[in-house]
Amino acid sequence: MPKKKLIEVALPLEAINAQSAREKSIRHGHPSTLHLWWARRPLATARAVLFSQLVDDPGEHISEYRAEAEANGVSDVESFATARVDAERQRLFDLITRMVDWDNLGDEALFDEVRAEIRRSTGDNPPAILDPFAGGGTIPLEAQRLGLESHASDLNPVAVLINKALIEIPPKFADRPPVFPQVEGTRINWPKATGLAEDVRRYGEWMRDEAQKRIGHLYPKATLPDGTEANIIAWIWARTVTCPNPACGIEMPLVRSWWLGKKKGKEAYVVPTVVDGRVEYSIGHDPKRAPTKTDDGTIRGRTGAICIACGNPVQMKYIRNEGVAKRLGQHLLATVAAGNRSRIYVAPTIAQVDASDVPAPADVPQGRIARNPRWFSPPAYGLTDFGSLFTNRQLTTLTTFSDLVGEARKRVLQDALASGLSAGEPLEKAGSGADAYADAVATYLGLAVSRLTDYVSALASWSNHPKNEVIVHVFGRQAIPMVWDFAEGNPLSNGNGSLMTLVAAISRTLDGLPANGSGSAKQGDAVVEMRQPILLSTDPPYYDNIGYSDLSDYFYVWLRRSLKDVHPNLLNTMLVPKADELVANPYRHDGKDGAKHFFEAGFERAFREARASATDQFPITVYYAFKQATTTKDGTASTGWETILAAMIRASWTVTATWPVRSEFSGRMIGNGTNALASSIVLALRPRPEDAPIIDRRGFLTEMKIALPEALRNLQQGNIAPVDMAQAAIGPGMAIFSKYARVVEPSGEQMSVGDALRAINGVLDEVLSEQEGDFDDDTRWCVSWFEMNGFEGSNYGEAETLASAKNASVATLARSGAISSGGGKVKLFAPDELPEDYDPLTDDRISLWEVVLHMARALSEKGLAPAGRILAGAEERGIDMTAAHELAYLLYAVSEKRGLTRAGILFNTLGSSWPEVRAAAASITDSPAVKPAQTLDFDLEA
Repeated sequence: MPKKKLIEVALPLEAINAQSAREKSIRHGHPSTLHLWWARRPLATARAVLFSQLVDDPGEHISEYRAEAEANGVSDVESFATARVDAERQRLFDLITRMVDWDNLGDEALFDEVRAEIRRSTGDNPPAILDPFAGGGTIPLEAQRLGLESHASDLNPVAVLINKALIEIPPKFADRPPVFPQVEGTRINWPKATGLAEDVRRYGEWMRDEAQKRIGHLYPKATLPDGTEANIIAWIWARTVTCPNPACGIEMPLVRSWWLGKKKGKEAYVVPTVVDGRVEYSIGHDPKRAPTKTDDGTIRGRTGAICIACGNPVQMKYIRNEGVAKRLGQHLLATVAAGNRSRIYVAPTIAQVDASDVPAPADVPQGRIARNPRWFSPPAYGLTDFGSLFTNRQLTTLTTFSDLVGEARKRVLQDALASGLSAGEPLEKAGSGADAYADAVATYLGLAVSRLTDYVSALASWSNHPKNEVIVHVFGRQAIPMVWDFAEGNPLSNGNGSLMTLVAAISRTLDGLPANGSGSAKQGDAVVEMRQPILLSTDPPYYDNIGYSDLSDYFYVWLRRSLKDVHPNLLNTMLVPKADELVANPYRHDGKDGAKHFFEAGFERAFREARASATDQFPITVYYAFKQATTTKDGTASTGWETILAAMIRASWTVTATWPVRSEFSGRMIGNGTNALASSIVLALRPRPEDAPIIDRRGFLTEMKIALPEALRNLQQGNIAPVDMAQAAIGPGMAIFSKYARVVEPSGEQMSVGDALRAINGVLDEVLSEQEGDFDDDTRWCVSWFEMNGFEGSNYGEAETLASAKNASVATLARSGAISSGGGKVKLFAPDELPEDYDPLTDDRISLWEVVLHMARALSEKGLAPAGRILAGAEERGIDMTAAHELAYLLYAVSEKRGLTRAGILFNTLGSSWPEVRAAAASITDSPAVKPAQTLDFDLEA
């Protein structure tokens, strides 16, 4: 019987999610800065999932712990063995918590410990990992970091190139010094890919300097009002159209906002003035005369625009038609110059306009933008090919840099040969000599030029935010929108969106890569790749959320221009291949129904192929991106979620775990009284035996009622946040449902996945309610009253009736401080109505209810130490705080159902922070000197 892996039992999910959320604010050195890719999974999540996919759950070794207890004469063998399992699980949780921390990525001793732990469960030859939908490369990179053989494949050549740059190229040239002249000897050691990173920096600087010689005149300095000169950061342009009013006919600007900068005391905005039938622009600074919401800009949403001269409205249909007819123009609104740690906004001049007026180069990348208005707005305005998304000056700059990639490659080859490397095979033929090294450096430089197009584009905009007056890149979301007033940056500078800024980001990424072991990335069909007997961990595209191939064409045309000689087989098509992309694109598959059928059939076929070559020794892991939920009278369900589960089960997989992972903090995941869905679900799956039996509905429910309480205990031990409990509990429930060939309803029909999910939720509610048997009488009354009334008052008679059923007393509850009673009404005190100085040691009638509510309030208002003090005092009074932890979960579930957002946040925070509160309690118990309270910043707004 294969051993259960940790991912199939319990995970320290809060620690994983907290670090995943933290990654969103990390830029320097993060692999996402190598090149843009859409909807990347956090590194922390992938690292934890891979580790727990391979490492045994300690429960699989309970027989060894029993034998140990018997050999040592322990009287209670089962308690000893269970305690050892819990302790081992906690040790693994601690290891994962340290491992997912971004600050620990350079701790080689820690990762040696992690790799040793993997080998304890897998032997000296752990399985190789394959991600057949590799995308941005998160999973293959983290597999390599854990010391695993890593394989990435994708149909998309941009994704393949990113993966090569992350896992395939760096190990080839690890621990080598750079070859750039005068660099060798500046330091002794060049570990991992630091030598390669240094060469990328140096040859990137060479490219910038060469470009300055060739096209520097296109980027003149600004003349400031005092006559001095300053470097220009950006030129702000507005598209224009001829006013359709015959009595006017001016070239009217299309502007979303006249504001340039909103920093207090340094406000700046464009002042348009109509003079002799034309518009002139100056810069205003007086806040009293600044644009208001009613007169800011000329664009009026999707309806159209207003003419600045005659005031007539202009329909968007007219603007589109003018664009299609190639009659859109552009006006320079302002230039942004670099001041002393500030921005200086300067009115446009004829000289600045003339500097930009250059002819388009002849060899601009070709390619038509997809006609899909959901993701691409520009084609509706006549911008139908990728060249039209750039000004002529930008096209000249980008083609110059693209040409310089090839020239830099020649210089790298010359310098590499001079440093003693032999020529050898090129990179595409798995070479590792001078030719391959030159290809490698050129690859990273080509990626930098590709990244540059995200900033050097006529679709980049200017942010007038007080703290962030910068160029905003094109892909602020997973689409290419139309931009009316755009920012043209200075790629030769060292500022935002310049070549050297992007080269530096790529170099920092290289500095931090593991660059160890072996890794391979190749272009391939996921279905074919899944036939390999390699362990899968993958993040497949979800339905129609993102059109990867259409979007990545934007970068592909430039990568092909720069690197087609370096990667001839990978970059051999005019645009990214699309026909076999597993995305439900109605524009490609004859409408929504055709797209739905294409996606579902392709998804099931891919995982049926994977099933045929799967091992039963390890589960595979699959990420699923939640899109939205559909609320029904039976509860909340996601039809997409049901579709994915059903496809996996039909493909002969057994679902053994479902884990909600996200990059948002759980304290903010509750809105309007409902559980906000996680950003992703990770499924663990094992192959279902060919001879799997059939079971009826009653047998299925009975088995769940037996298995779910222990599974729930393991999840709570793993500190699953209450907000995530319902989703996490689907795993053990679906493990039972999907291990059978069929679950038969009384009618003889097969139970659907949707019905199974509802049954699992029903049993979960029962199990949570049955935990009330561990509560004292007062607490059981309070829980029942909370379920009926929340923190609102109700009739005294109802309270007495309930008290009789629960063996409690309303009068005693009132004296204990749990409720208020008077005027024929009874009401539970809400947490913020409780006294602040609660001490369980002086409470003459203590209950779990009071302890949990006081802890929840103390944690949210004062921090860990006060909450830990209450926990320590309650345990000293003999209160079972394991039951208190269970009560926090139950109260969250009740709060969610009743729509009590504020209370839900309190109980969710308490449940998910239990280990930290317990640690605070232990420090209080161990030391007479109590440490100052640690303050937590919880958002308690509904």
